[in-house]
Amino acid sequence: MSRHVLLTGAASGLGLALAKAFAARGDAVLATDRDAAVEPGLLPNGVTYQRLDVTSDADWAAAKAWVDEQWGRLDVLVNNAGIATGGRIDVSTIEDWERGLAVNLLGAVRGCRTFTPMLKAQRSGHIVNTASLAGLVHGPVMSAYNANKAAVVALSETLRFELAPFGISTSVVCPSFFRTNLAASMHGADAAAEKTAAKLINDSPLTADDIATAVMAGMDRQEPVILPDELARQTYWTKTNDRPLYDRQFTEAGERAAYRELHPDGRGRRP
Repeated sequence: MSRHVLLTGAASGLGLALAKAFAARGDAVLATDRDAAVEPGLLPNGVTYQRLDVTSDADWAAAKAWVDEQWGRLDVLVNNAGIATGGRIDVSTIEDWERGLAVNLLGAVRGCRTFTPMLKAQRSGHIVNTASLAGLVHGPVMSAYNANKAAVVALSETLRFELAPFGISTSVVCPSFFRTNLAASMHGADAAAEKTAAKLINDSPLTADDIATAVMAGMDRQEPVILPDELARQTYWTKTNDRPLYDRQFTEAGERAAYRELHPDGRGRRP
């Protein structure tokens, strides 16, 4: 059966890959992003594009009005829009934190608040929030991003129990690194930390299409936490089943980060 799907952050990366995946199944898709328009031919047939800045209440109201008028219902809400925010706690600014929270957390909150009344009235629907492996495991030099995404995980778990009595499923997507333009959203104060994060993103063997395929499968199974790649699954397994190894790995990561800070020229004893 064809579903009605609204996606945020759908002009590129995972959002675009998901829009194509839904459309390939015959679903009707409203793809949104903060840009006023997308490149012609970027989105497949059956996908409608609308501008939606997830930090704007007015844009969310306009999206709700469009869904009301064109479809009269919504089956899947995917809060996918996000930005990368990373850095050391004493280098990242409060503005860096606020920018990440506005998009990554409150963007998802606004989406859920906008469409939950409709989903409740239908007694059906599926909310999918894109977080990150960083929402489940919390390595050094990424406090803002880790906190943003951990909050999205918490929001999703809360809604899973809160909305289930109304027939509404909730999933949270927690991928590790994959190739996307997420690194381009990094504009924080800690340029050195963001350079390291960008390298991890750009060097990943995984593509947005790879992650989208796994996310769709996880949605089909209505998994509450979707870990769409092997690194994500292995790392989370280590945290929950071998805590000494997990602590050792991230302690060593913290030592490496400290070495880079103390020896920016590469000299000195490497940990």
